[in-house]
Amino acid sequence: MNRSELREKAMITVYQYILVKRDSKELLEDAFGTPVSEIPPYFVKIVHNAIDNEERYKGYINEVIKKGWTFDRLGAIEKAILLNGCAEFDLKETEAAVIIDESVKLAKKYCDEDTYKLVNRILDVI
Repeated sequence: MNRSELREKAMITVYQYILVKRDSKELLEDAFGTPVSEIPPYFVKIVHNAIDNEERYKGYINEVIKKGWTFDRLGAIEKAILLNGCAEFDLKETEAAVIIDESVKLAKKYCDEDTYKLVNRILDVI
């Protein structure tokens, strides 16, 4: 699996967490199809950061989101993409441009037609 595919699996894990609030280890193993010990540690860290810092990241997103909108109004998939982007920024192991580009690709794949613009704008400001 390449890094883009691993990043997608991490996003799916956070998406599932948002929906069902199950144990993150179980969610990781379900999404990646392998024991946590075999998942590259960077992607496990992304998931844990996104889940553990959800409230803090919501605050960042709410500061820059379009007037009249809040994080809570977004769909679960958009939330997962943005939370993972914030988590990656916190890890400081990948360039911001790469994180934004990968997040935009996920939005284009999984979200409504123009949602990628919102994801791009929010992560670019954060």
